[in-house]
Amino acid sequence: MTYALAFENLTLGYDRHPAVHQLDSEVAEGSLTAVVGPNGAGKSTLLKGVTGVLRPLAGHVRFGTCTRSDIAYLPQQSDIDRSFPITVVDLVAVGLWSEIGGFFGLRAAHRARVEEAISAVGLTGFERRPISSLSGGQFQRALFARLLLQDAQLVLLDEPFTAIDARTMVDLLGVVRRWHGEGRTVIAVLHDAEAVRTHFPETLMLARDLVAHGPTANVLTAANQFRARQMCEACAGPPHDCGRPAS
Repeated sequence: MTYALAFENLTLGYDRHPAVHQLDSEVAEGSLTAVVGPNGAGKSTLLKGVTGVLRPLAGHVRFGTCTRSDIAYLPQQSDIDRSFPITVVDLVAVGLWSEIGGFFGLRAAHRARVEEAISAVGLTGFERRPISSLSGGQFQRALFARLLLQDAQLVLLDEPFTAIDARTMVDLLGVVRRWHGEGRTVIAVLHDAEAVRTHFPETLMLARDLVAHGPTANVLTAANQFRARQMCEACAGPPHDCGRPAS
């Protein structure tokens, strides 16, 4: 099986305090993978390590069928400044930055692609709205439209369905299935266990250390979830270099 990503003894953290500890695993090319675990398990940290925002304290992130330049990354909404005075069409057009280098090089073909992406996420008619006026669900739709234009082989989503309405979640899950059907590798940090069971064939469970990685039915068990909580509770308190609790 060809891998898109391989984690080799990967340790990531802040101020030299590990948040992901000695992770060894592979993400298969074209897989649709949920990353789950308790709060503080290192899920968002792992995505930052893949993008290169965080450099490893130890170990490596290896790229198989793609490169770091071929990543589309959606951070949590709370990490995005929505006060910037741009419109929906401007935000979505950022997805073409590698081709046009800015907002002012949009040719007719580019504009058509931007409009197509906006339509694909159900935001037709919102093109000239400032992003500060959008609801949480509308803003997330716009961010997904931007990802569509990036046309990346590896898509990283950090809590993409948090604080949005049910209809928006259904529509955006449709976009995720489209990416998966096109053979792209999609990795999403999620908290909704039912959504993971229903829509994500593969799951990687973290509790700073790896708990399990494989088919979702095998990973998302009560025993693994209990173990993950135990492992994170053992690491509660001030940051420190913790290992697995005794079994």
